[in-house]
Amino acid sequence: MATSRGTSGGRPNRALAYLESKKNLAGSACGIAGVVLTFTGTAGTYWPLVVAGLYGAGALLAPPEPLPLPDLPDPSEQLGTLREDFTKLRDYLTSSVDLPPAAGGKLAELLSLYGALLDPGWVADLLATDPDSVHTLSRAVCQDLPESLDAYHRTRWWTRLNPGTEPPERHLERQLGLLHDEAGRLARELREVESRRQQTHTTYLEDRGRS
Repeated sequence: MATSRGTSGGRPNRALAYLESKKNLAGSACGIAGVVLTFTGTAGTYWPLVVAGLYGAGALLAPPEPLPLPDLPDPSEQLGTLREDFTKLRDYLTSSVDLPPAAGGKLAELLSLYGALLDPGWVADLLATDPDSVHTLSRAVCQDLPESLDAYHRTRWWTRLNPGTEPPERHLERQLGLLHDEAGRLARELREVESRRQQTHTTYLEDRGRS
């Protein structure tokens, strides 16, 4: 019963949408032209076919309706969700994950940098204006970092059964270093934005002073 109501309820909406569409408006305009030809005697006895044909031609020649834009989340909303995910991840890593000293130090530096970028305030507000940076940081926090740590723990388990292979912490240290470099680039890009803003304001004040 619910499905039937939903289907029947959608038909008036689709019909109304077509009545307001460019195709119907263009076809109707051409159909009206066919009615005018009928009254002037030009269409002859085949006037229904002429009106229908002109309506169809107008509907076919009308430009297509624009596709609706996808409802994408606002970068600031994404950043809020990412901040919650990072807080959960940081709490788990600092309380439950045991790493060698070198890798543990790199992880602490990385988490500190992520925290500085995501802390509520003007830095996070600036970050939210760049969807690409938000995506990069979200990918690192939600995918790359958990994958690095999970792969390390799994590989370490197998290494215990097969000693003499390359220590898995070497890969982990390199991965954490690469993630830290990536986050550092984001921080430098944000700093450059503020630097350009400062330079622009200086130029504005200098120009105002000369005038």
